[in-house]
Amino acid sequence: YQRRVRGQPKNVYWCTGTQEEYDQLCALLVSTGTFIKLNEKKRPNSYLARSDPRDVARVESKTYICSQNPTDAGPTNNWSDPHEMKQKLKKYFQGCMQGRTLYVVPFCMGPLGSPFSKIGVQLTDSAYVVVNTKIMARMGNKVLSQLGDDGEFLPCLHSVGVPLLEGQKDVAWPCNPEQTTIAHFPEDPAVWSFGSGYGGNALLGKKCFALRIASTMGRKEGWLAEHCLILGLTSPEGKKYYVGAAFPSACGKTNLAMLVPTIPGWTVRCVGDDIAWFHVGDDGRMYAINPESGFFGVAPGTNDKSNISAMDTFKRNSIFTNVGLTPDGDVWWEGMTKTPVLCVD
Repeated sequence: YQRRVRGQPKNVYWCTGTQEEYDQLCALLVSTGTFIKLNEKKRPNSYLARSDPRDVARVESKTYICSQNPTDAGPTNNWSDPHEMKQKLKKYFQGCMQGRTLYVVPFCMGPLGSPFSKIGVQLTDSAYVVVNTKIMARMGNKVLSQLGDDGEFLPCLHSVGVPLLEGQKDVAWPCNPEQTTIAHFPEDPAVWSFGSGYGGNALLGKKCFALRIASTMGRKEGWLAEHCLILGLTSPEGKKYYVGAAFPSACGKTNLAMLVPTIPGWTVRCVGDDIAWFHVGDDGRMYAINPESGFFGVAPGTNDKSNISAMDTFKRNSIFTNVGLTPDGDVWWEGMTKTPVLCVD
């Protein structure tokens, strides 16, 4: 309620997580110019989004760990005093959702019902965030049912940071890069993100929750949240093996996770391509889950040779951002084919 009052949205909408809701929000995004509907025959139920050129990537320089002790932020992260950061962001969030709809997005990282899963609730004024969360996490009424009246959840607050005044025409990709800030409060815990509508800056269940906040949860509770793929291998004799492999972004994690075996009799299962939560079971063995439910990857270099599984996966029911649009209403990116095709960037 306090967040609603501070943001002053025009409407409040509780997300149900249904396919009908997803389709309606995608149609809304088409009408506002955020989405372009792709050729239904070539790429069924898929859309292209083009972000503002100033809002095209995760911004590590504006991402902060706001722990009480600066050393808890780690050697590679930016630290900020939690009280000072909240005071700054409260000013940013004041009235920031005027003229917009506040979406309440209950989501679950990990399979519903798993003792290893964690629930979050994101407040956002971006329909783009809602539809991407539908792909990347379990969300909606089924999460609320599991949460109940007194369940624990991670509060996540997000705004693109562009109030829409009465009579003012909106832009296709509202953002506020001058004030973009992504702040993590591990002691609360909570995540506040302002000014960006792009990727991991705005989908707070992904890097913000599933890696950064989850790593502090794991440290307290005795488990690990790591930037790892999970690969399942089954031998011709039916013996199963699982591999957890840590790689940074954009270096081939997804390609390895979606490996197509060439050795006769072996099968490969992609359990996860980006984030893994590791637990030690009562039997002393290591177990892992993929907290995500979809795939969110870097397009350039992905093709039928490097990752046929990915190419097959996003033949339909996909959202593409900042790739080329071909004259026949399909998508293209660098490395998809040997010869560049005519397209609009």
